[in-house]
Amino acid sequence: MGAYLIYFVFIMIIPLWAQFRVKSTYAKYQKVQNRTGMTGEQVARRILDENGLYDVTIHAVKGHLTDHYDPSKKGVFLSEDNYFGTTIAGTAVAAHEVGHAIQDAQNYNFMRVRSALVPVANLSSNMAYVFILIGIIFTALNSFLLIGIALMAAGVLFQLVTLPVEFDASSRALNQLVSTGILQSDEEPQARKVLSAAAMTYVAAAAVAVMELLRLLLIYLGRRD
Repeated sequence: MGAYLIYFVFIMIIPLWAQFRVKSTYAKYQKVQNRTGMTGEQVARRILDENGLYDVTIHAVKGHLTDHYDPSKKGVFLSEDNYFGTTIAGTAVAAHEVGHAIQDAQNYNFMRVRSALVPVANLSSNMAYVFILIGIIFTALNSFLLIGIALMAAGVLFQLVTLPVEFDASSRALNQLVSTGILQSDEEPQARKVLSAAAMTYVAAAAVAVMELLRLLLIYLGRRD
């Protein structure tokens, strides 16, 4: 009982800690203006053009931290605060999303793999716990538990593949921000903190998913003994 309590506290605290870190770091550097006075849209356009990605469009979207790159639309979508704002946080986020556009243009391997796993991950997220719940409730249907574990494993694989994609996009973003002169050398550590905090949400999600997968696998193996 004690071990399970520790486990559930652990899988609750990790994501909450990661979310707190990204929100607090983002809020801090959302108050710090970049020296060039460039908006997130201008930052994104500058880096895209520097890399010859003239066909990639930039759009403002509603919501908080709704920023993303859509490879199917060849578009960078920035939340309104980051699109119109001139902050260090917005600059870092805009550059990060452009980092994904550069990955797409260069056929970055992990991005290709992640894109291929999207339909599998969507299916597994919807179906995995249905099979797992049936398998746990009805012990005679142990094969259902195994199917659920296999589906969950596909989702975990997607989250693990996401990690190098996100880290690489952040690395590209920081390099571009400095090489283009958008940020000064003393501003780069601030942008790095924003991107590092954001990356921790992906690390936390992957860690929790792996732990849950191992827990269910141990349940399945324990039933076979």
